[in-house]
Amino acid sequence: MHMNDFTYHVPTKFVFGRGVVDEVGEALAEAGFGCALVVYGKGSAIKTGTLDRVLTSLDRAGVRHAQLGGVRPNPEVGLVRDGVAAARADEADVVLAVGGGSVIDTAKAIAVGAPYEGDVWDLFMKKAPVVAEGKLPVACVLTIPAAGSEASSSCVISNDELSLKKGLSTELHRPVLAFMDPELTFTLPAYQTAAGITDMCAHIMERFFGSTGPCPVTDQIACGLVRSLIECAPRVLEDPCDYDARASIMWAGTQAHNDICGLGRAAKPNGRAGGWESHALEHELSAHDPAIAHGAGLAVVMPAWMRHVWRSAPERWLTFGRLVFDIEPVDVVEDCIDATPEEAEEDAVLATIDEIQAFFCGMGMPRTLGELGVRAEDVDALLETLRQNKGELIGELRPLTLDDCRAIYESCL
Repeated sequence: MHMNDFTYHVPTKFVFGRGVVDEVGEALAEAGFGCALVVYGKGSAIKTGTLDRVLTSLDRAGVRHAQLGGVRPNPEVGLVRDGVAAARADEADVVLAVGGGSVIDTAKAIAVGAPYEGDVWDLFMKKAPVVAEGKLPVACVLTIPAAGSEASSSCVISNDELSLKKGLSTELHRPVLAFMDPELTFTLPAYQTAAGITDMCAHIMERFFGSTGPCPVTDQIACGLVRSLIECAPRVLEDPCDYDARASIMWAGTQAHNDICGLGRAAKPNGRAGGWESHALEHELSAHDPAIAHGAGLAVVMPAWMRHVWRSAPERWLTFGRLVFDIEPVDVVEDCIDATPEEAEEDAVLATIDEIQAFFCGMGMPRTLGELGVRAEDVDALLETLRQNKGELIGELRPLTLDDCRAIYESCL
């Protein structure tokens, strides 16, 4: 077993529970904010009345506000540019996201873009550094638990003109306030709920299936969260208003991506654990077709990636199988099985991967890229933008060549 050095700091204040939406204005005023740029999506926050509750709360607390609506899934840089201009024009001192990961990521991008004199896309292309001076704080009202953006250092934005989807990680991204009311998730469609749970599992597993060996405390936290998600998923799909299950899922999404599941596993003290290969492969899918839900794409490519690389660290999958699914290799001697111990371990690993994919598909997630409208003739374009984004070698556990990536994509068709 091994525990790498790490630095861990999560500055977000969480306000969790029923009715916390109505406390937003008071909390922002108490924190000293005077003008919020309120960022939201294309309709659900309006239709459910959540946005009105937030705005009413701001008015009641005397916090001025401007609005920027229209954020789509897989958010695009054009709206970020509009938000940077709006934040400057209205002299906002906080960006308040009302929505899920796409809305929060848009808010994060606006916040770091506000003090930058050039095009905000430069920051995502690493042409300019993110600076603390002038950067706006971010607060959020979470309505879709999935991406973990309410506490993460991550931000992912698409550029439709370039068919690129780029991530930008910095500790400056972490929100200062997160309001989390599980009742806001009662109206989420089943598909969106399932895609969100898949994304949470992927955030945990990207860290778990890295090159660092056993890290018992962190491994137990990670696998415990996955077990909780597996337990709660069928409950909310059967009864969308199951508060306790919704609350568990919402909080698990935060823990899945605030880095606690990678502590001691990262190669650098301030780095992120894992190689994030499946996210890299999926980002190309939703960059080329923004209608593809991120979690749905992950449900397809992550098991395929696992089947391609597991031999590089079989003990990782054996540990995961034991802690999550109670899968153990058979004792070939005691059970008089006509197989080698290595074959028994392989069977246990493949059974574990099958269980992971069965969980995703059991929630209604796709098994193949064809179900997402991706065809064999699309693979070349996916690989080209993947190369632009990640270079010739991708990942950590077993660095993937572009030929490896082609094989993974083609195995999913």
